[in-house]
Amino acid sequence: MSEQEPSSADLAAREAEEKQRKAAEEAEQATLPYKWTQTIRDVDVTIPVSANLKGRDLDVVLKKDSIKVKVKGENGEVFIDGQFPHPIKPSESSWTLETTSKPPGKEVSIHLDKVNQMEWWAHVVTTAPKIDVSKITPENSSLSDLDGETRAMVEKMMYDQRQKEMGAPTSDEQRKMDILKKFQKEHPEMDFSNAKIG
Repeated sequence: MSEQEPSSADLAAREAEEKQRKAAEEAEQATLPYKWTQTIRDVDVTIPVSANLKGRDLDVVLKKDSIKVKVKGENGEVFIDGQFPHPIKPSESSWTLETTSKPPGKEVSIHLDKVNQMEWWAHVVTTAPKIDVSKITPENSSLSDLDGETRAMVEKMMYDQRQKEMGAPTSDEQRKMDILKKFQKEHPEMDFSNAKIG
């Protein structure tokens, strides 16, 4: 039994619901003392700070599973302090203090390299509101961006897809046929005329 196509009223309702969800998510994210973006491989966090702050005035701690950014001192303002939802590579992560044209004048820019570079983060720290990661549209990437093993797998899949479209054997089917041909060559005494292959 096939499903009915959604009516235009259903589509409009879904679209309105999605806009409302997105607006609520953006409003939640806007309340955070930082802005953040991510790719599948990393997370970038920017924290606006006072123009009179210098790098030595900040206490920035990036650990495998947590982050803390605050102004030094017992009563220093805390900008972010919490556990990551997933681990990072501290040795590959960094931070800088940059002057900006936007008030308040400077920002702490933090770059976090994800350990698992195949998952999206719903938030930077587990105490922050989540975003809906199922709605993320990944940026286009090229094969050269992939590690060797993943690239080989993707190239094989692409080759097999092209072969199927042309009605030709996939790489696995070709490998099996080659093995069979080799076996036939090594055993000419065997009769393969009635063999069902495939």
